Amino acid sequence: MRQFTRSEAFLQRAERVIPLGSQTFSKSRTQYPKGVSPYFIERGKGSHVWDMDGNEYVDFIMSLASITLGYGDADVTAAVAAQLQDGVIFSLPHRLETEVAELICEMVPCAQMVRFGKNGSDATAGAVRLARAFTNREHIAQCGYHGWQDWYIGTTARNRGVPVSTRELTHPFPYNDIAALEALFAKHPGQIAAVIMEPVGATAPAAGYLQAVKDLAHAHGALLVFDETITGFRLANGGAQAWFGVTPDLATFGKGMANGYPVSAIAGRADVMKLMEEIFFSFTFGGEALSLAAAKATLQKLQREPVVARLTQHGETIQAGLKQTIAEHRLDDVFSVSGHPTWSFLNIKDARGSTVFDIKTLLMQEQHQRGILCLGAHNLSYAHSDADIQQLLGMYREVLPMIGKALDAGTLRQQLRCDPLVPLFKVR
Repeated sequence: MRQFTRSEAFLQRAERVIPLGSQTFSKSRTQYPKGVSPYFIERGKGSHVWDMDGNEYVDFIMSLASITLGYGDADVTAAVAAQLQDGVIFSLPHRLETEVAELICEMVPCAQMVRFGKNGSDATAGAVRLARAFTNREHIAQCGYHGWQDWYIGTTARNRGVPVSTRELTHPFPYNDIAALEALFAKHPGQIAAVIMEPVGATAPAAGYLQAVKDLAHAHGALLVFDETITGFRLANGGAQAWFGVTPDLATFGKGMANGYPVSAIAGRADVMKLMEEIFFSFTFGGEALSLAAAKATLQKLQREPVVARLTQHGETIQAGLKQTIAEHRLDDVFSVSGHPTWSFLNIKDARGSTVFDIKTLLMQEQHQRGILCLGAHNLSYAHSDADIQQLLGMYREVLPMIGKALDAGTLRQQLRCDPLVPLFKVR
C-alpha cells in the first residue's frame, strides 16, 4: 500500500509559513483527503509525476490544465534555455512580445491586437476593465469561473474582503439559459458593459446558444468576452471560438498557452484593444522573456504537430470507456460523463444514501493507490500515451464497481481510511 508520510510531515512544515501550505487553492489540502493523498510533487516528466514519497502517477490534472504538451517538453525547454542565455527581463520590450502576439493573431479568430499578463486572473480583470472603459458602463454579466479578482470572486461564497459595492456590479447567469441573460439586461438597462463567459465547460452549449449570447450582448450595446483560459489552444488551435464558430469581441487566454510557464493574454478587436493605451494594465513582468519563449515554442508546436487531434482522440477513448463502465455496472444514478473530449468530466451525484463528497473521497483514495492523479476532470496533454489512457480506464473499471457495491451495502463510509472531503467553494 502506498504511503504518504513524508508528504504529510512536510505539509505541517509548509503550513507554518504558508496558509493552507500551498499558493493555489486547487492544489491545497482542501482538495485531497488526508491520509490517502499526496500533498507535494517533486518532479514531472511527460505525463507522469512523482510525489515526495517516491510514488509515481499518471497525471490527469496536468497542473490545472496548464500543461498541454507534457512536463519537460523538449521543444519548450530548448527555447527557454536558449533565451535564458540572453536574459529574462529587460529595460525595453523584447521582440518576443511582438512575435507571440503575431502568432496569437494568426491563430485566434477574434485576435487583432494582444496584451500579456501573467495569470488568467490578470487577463479576465483586464478585459473587464477594458470593456468598462469602451462602453462607459460599470455592470458585468458573467457565467463560469474567472479567477481571484474582486470583480468576479465577489459573486461567490469566497467573497470575504470584497466590498459590497464591488459585488453589486457583477451578475452571474446560468449557462445555456438565454432567458436568464435577457432578464439581466432588462433589470440593468444600458448599464452592462460586457458579458464574460467560459464558452464551454462540463456542459456543451445548446444549439445556437453562444451566437444568441453574442447577438443579445450586441443588441444591448455590450461586448462579448470569452474566457478561454482553459479552452484556448485545447479545443482547437483557435480556441473554443474557432471550434464553435462564434467570434467574441475579446478573449482571454492563460493555461496551456506556454506549457506551464506563467503568461496570459487578452486578445480582441483592434478598436477595443487600442484603449489599452488609455486604461492602466501594466506589469513589470508582463514581457518576461522566458515565458514568452515558451509560449512561442508551444504555439508553433500546436501549428506544426497534431496536438489537438491527439488530445481529442484520447479524450474520446476515455469518454467511451467510462460510459461503458458506468452502463455495465448500472451506475448511471451515481456517475455521468460530460464535456469536450480534450477536457472531459466524471460527474458524481448524491446517490443511494451517500453524498458526493463521501463518494469522491473513496474514488480519490483508490485512484491514488493505483497511480492516477485526477480531480474529476481529465486534463489531457500531448504526452499522454495509449498506455496512460488504458491505466486510467483500468482504474475506473476496478474502482467504480467497488463504489457501487459499497453504496448498495451501505458500507461506503467504512471503506474510507480517512475523513471524507467537506463541501467547499465550487468554481463550476
